[in-house]
Parts: sequence; C-alpha cells; structure tokens
Amino acid sequence: MNRLLTILVAAAALSAVAAAPASASHSWNGYHWARTANPFTLKVGDNVSGVWDGVLDTADGDWTTSTVMDLTKVAGTSNKRCSMTSGTVQVCNGTYGSTGWLGLATINLSGGTHITQGSAKMNDTYFKTAAYNNLNEQRHVMCQEVGHTFGLGHTSEDGSSQNTCMDYFSNTGANSANPISTHPNQHDYDTLAGVYAHLDAATTLAASPTSAAGAAGRADTQPYRTERTDRGKHTVLREYFADGTARITDVLWRDGPRTIVDPG
Repeated sequence: MNRLLTILVAAAALSAVAAAPASASHSWNGYHWARTANPFTLKVGDNVSGVWDGVLDTADGDWTTSTVMDLTKVAGTSNKRCSMTSGTVQVCNGTYGSTGWLGLATINLSGGTHITQGSAKMNDTYFKTAAYNNLNEQRHVMCQEVGHTFGLGHTSEDGSSQNTCMDYFSNTGANSANPISTHPNQHDYDTLAGVYAHLDAATTLAASPTSAAGAAGRADTQPYRTERTDRGKHTVLREYFADGTARITDVLWRDGPRTIVDPG
C-alpha cells in the first residue's frame, strides 16, 4: 500500500485483498524531480537505525539500477518526526503508534509536478510485532516508500503480487519467507525512464544536504478547505491552504477507514 507546493502522502497497507493485473504505467501523475541531465544524483538522508540500515542500502542499490538516477546515501538531517529537507529524501524509522500504516511517503511539489523534497517513514510499532518483523516485509515497504518519493505509484492495490515492491503484496504469515515483491522490476525501471525522459531548465535537487527543513508538516497553519473520499479500504484526503499549497494523503487501510494520523 501513499501531492505551487503540494505534499503527497502514500501509505503502505497492512493487509491484502483479491487479485488484479498491474497497470500499464504507474507514474504518480507525472510528479518528478526537476533536473538538467540524466542520470541525476538524488541524496537520501539516512535517519534509520538497526536492521533498517541494511534494508535502506538494499533499496538504494535497487533503485540506482535505473538508467535515470543514482541514489547516494548521506547523513540524515531530520528529526524524530522525519521533517523534510529541501532537495533530498529523508528516510526514518520510529515507533509512530497504531496509525494503521506500515510505511508513509511524503513529497512536496512546486509548479504542479516538480518534487522539491521528500520523506519516507517506517513504523516500528508494527515492525516489532511477529506478523511484520521479517526481512522480506521490511524490504517491501522500504523499497515502496522510497519509490514513491521520486514519483512512482502502486502497480496494484489489491494484495496480489506483481513481483515488485510497488504492489500491495504482504510478506507476512505464511508468506513471511517469500522474497517476491521485495525489489523493483523492469516495469518500474521502464516507468521511471518514461517519467524522466524529458529534461528541465533548472533543478530541484540539492547540491548538498544542508538546506533548511521545508514546511511539510504545515504545523503553522490550518487548511481552509478539506475533502475526503472513502472507497472501501482506500481513502484520499485533500487539504487546501490559503497560500495556494495543498496536502494530499493517500491511504489503504487494514480494516477500513479511520482517522488519518501522520506524525510528521
């Protein structure tokens, strides 16, 4: 199972449902990092600990296989809430509570489609339980949340395996030893090649990871209008702010809609 400045939040699901084919393309509305050349280097801030260090290394290596990008792991610049830093992706783990999500990805946009900063959070509240404390599930969720931060959506949201980390297959229970859906596949790389086929006149990438944290949390203001759409186990929340910015939250729930909690 999660966007002019727009924040997109994508949540990894906690359970699976019936099967359906993968989409022909899973670009997330064409959102992408602005850059003037390919391949480009995207700095990934390492704020994780324990087993997550190796899991992040695997995800970085997997996505660097793409022909259009190189992910470079750098020292994290975030706090416990995993606030974002301009021009980078910050990756964090923490005990975020019984929120209903395993992982959460957030991006800010400028000009409607250009990503300016991102974050990916892994929720140890669930990963410390027997159902989710396995390497395959950790790799699945980490790979997916990082993938969202450069403009990929889900290949499916029905619980079937497309043998890509961008699906909603759950490596739990009887599947806990099953390594499928733990890495990107060629369909993901082809989608990225399409998303990044053009070049931009300027870049939103950081030359160094020292920029001040962005306004991702929007703690300073409240939206003037909100819209929420519930569709079975899927929810989209749209929040609009007076300065022309918006925050969009996309969630696939375990048991059905509930109050959306994003600690970041």
